[in-house]
Amino acid sequence: MRIVIVGAGKVGVALTRHLSVENKVTVIDQNPHLVENIINIYDVMGVCGNGASYDVQKEAEVEHANLLIATTSSDEINILTCLVAKKLGVQHTIARVRNPEYGRQLRFMRSELGLSMAVNPEKATAHEIARVLRFPAAMKLESFSKGRLELVEYRVAEHTALDGTRLSELYQSFKVRVLICAVARQGETIIPSGDFTLRAGDKIYLTAAPRELEKFFRQLGVFRAKASSVMIVGASKMCYYLASELLDMGMSVKIIDQNEQRCVEMSERLPRALVIAGDGTDSELLSEEGIGQTDAFVAITGLDEANILMALSAAKQSGDCCKVVAKINRKSLLELVSDESMIDSVVSTAAVTTELILQYIRAMKNAAASKVKTLHRIVDEKVEALEFNVTPDISFVNTPLRDLKLRRGLLLAGIVRQNGQIIIPSGNDVLHLHDDVIVVTTDTQLEDLRDILEV
Repeated sequence: MRIVIVGAGKVGVALTRHLSVENKVTVIDQNPHLVENIINIYDVMGVCGNGASYDVQKEAEVEHANLLIATTSSDEINILTCLVAKKLGVQHTIARVRNPEYGRQLRFMRSELGLSMAVNPEKATAHEIARVLRFPAAMKLESFSKGRLELVEYRVAEHTALDGTRLSELYQSFKVRVLICAVARQGETIIPSGDFTLRAGDKIYLTAAPRELEKFFRQLGVFRAKASSVMIVGASKMCYYLASELLDMGMSVKIIDQNEQRCVEMSERLPRALVIAGDGTDSELLSEEGIGQTDAFVAITGLDEANILMALSAAKQSGDCCKVVAKINRKSLLELVSDESMIDSVVSTAAVTTELILQYIRAMKNAAASKVKTLHRIVDEKVEALEFNVTPDISFVNTPLRDLKLRRGLLLAGIVRQNGQIIIPSGNDVLHLHDDVIVVTTDTQLEDLRDILEV
């Protein structure tokens, strides 16, 4: 596939890293240094110039591309870039659109302007945070088969029942149907077998039905009910999207920001939320506003360092009863905080945006060769969790899983029957026609259920 990426910022670079492996990619940006850096690191073409310019797009041979993705910092340039590309004959165009006013016009943009997809990074990140607050015991939560099967990220704490547990003994110990399908340990990514033993500090990825997950975390003694009160620092667009979603879920929301004008605007737009003008880094202010009695704390200002400090301060003041979430965009800081498990959950706007766009690209391929229904990247994007539907062309239907010779680095993490039954696979289980199957693999190019078998 030929893909043109306009904008070599965080999202543009992340997309280039993923897409250049098996696609012919051209990157356009006005900054010559960014273009030079990206072509030196990745096997891609680079064009310096305004991506919305007809001449620049012609130089980049956009007319031969299957897809154009506009990820610059300007909504207007992104939309115009997609319009020009559409006129040049590009079938699929994706634009990063931040302004809520444009967001209300998406139907018009798709039908009248031919825009294939518009991604709102702030809204997508807000939705990601809201999902985590729905199940606070998890560091991260992903859904398959319309929410009937979930995959959660959790770090094994010291002196818990999981520390030192062999996976083959997991059901015997907890009497709950869960499957640990991936483990991150000291920089190593492992797709574990039954004889694998968990250790404190492991970052594990579990699949199960929502009720089973709740039972599991209750038995582990770390279950937290859905947050009912949330404190948010940073009255931004993302804050508006997040607070709106949380209020609709029945939560009480308190918003803190230093800028009085932003506070006034936010209180007018969200009359059901309590908005306070103050410094979120001030631990005394957090204490006065009841951080000790708050179920969740979210730091989403524009400064990564401030978000980290506020999250650490909130965690120290509130103890274990408060779910703490921080937005961190800088990759080096994100990795540091995540590896050291300094904060309950961290989110990256660039990572969320990138994943949404990659999911759309997989959906494009579905019309051709790929049969992926859902895609999530886990373990710092080193592992993919994919959902396939069992179609009539699958030859190993009704064959016991123990008789299948699966590829290395691959695990069947869950089966969802047409009637909604959830199966955590064992060797005796079989696939039925029209089942949804969740596959966890280190092979990030898997596109067909038939490819899970060794050749």
